[in-house]
Amino acid sequence: MSVTICQSMGFVVSALGIGGIVASTCMDQWSTQDLYNNPVTSVFNYQGLWRTCVRESSGFTECRGYFTILGLPAMFQAVRALMIVGIVLGILGLLVCIFALKCIHIGSMENSAKANMTLTSGIMFIVAGLCAITGVSVFANMLVTNFWMSTANMYQGMQNVQSRYTFGSALFVGWVAGGLALVGGIMMCLACRGLVPEESRYKAVSYHASGRNISYQTGPYKVGSGYEAEAKPRKGTGYEAAPQSEDGRRSYPSKHDYV
Repeated sequence: MSVTICQSMGFVVSALGIGGIVASTCMDQWSTQDLYNNPVTSVFNYQGLWRTCVRESSGFTECRGYFTILGLPAMFQAVRALMIVGIVLGILGLLVCIFALKCIHIGSMENSAKANMTLTSGIMFIVAGLCAITGVSVFANMLVTNFWMSTANMYQGMQNVQSRYTFGSALFVGWVAGGLALVGGIMMCLACRGLVPEESRYKAVSYHASGRNISYQTGPYKVGSGYEAEAKPRKGTGYEAAPQSEDGRRSYPSKHDYV
């Protein structure tokens, strides 16, 4: 019962994590404009992985996608790749995990096959969570570097060089979603141990039952009622082999033959 609960909880937590990774990838607020020095502004900028948006004070929002790939930084493209890999692995892990659930019976699938599928899906969830956490952390590192560079330029008197950007809500969603996928994958790996049959864990040691199940086969031996001495013919003076009759019996001489 505990194995089923652990497996089901791992599936639910991993599904929430994969959903959060998809949501954070599609969100536009990966970086938002810092309004610390200019709290009153008519234009608010925020950027995502796929497009940049501008929101005016009137409520009108205009978004424009990135029309080029070569013009984007290499680390930015790496973040995109990590998030896509995490989504693909997470979706594949969910498909495998659905068929591996112990509460779902499909044909004559054995517990050993479900254990292997559970372990595979758990590894996929772990890798997907690590990809999401790594991608979000790399993007956050880029923001921190650009923020302090912009701050240094502002203190030098170049205030109109560029706007400063800080963490957006998509980063926090990505961190939480990656953590959920990682925890769900660990739970699936733990549930795999309970699905392995007991006899397959100790294949190297075999135990036999007591003597009641052991069968003995008798060899080609003849059992007699007593001890029978085999008659051997003696050779010497005064002893001659007794002739045999037609029926195979030996005939011994009578007393009239010695006269």
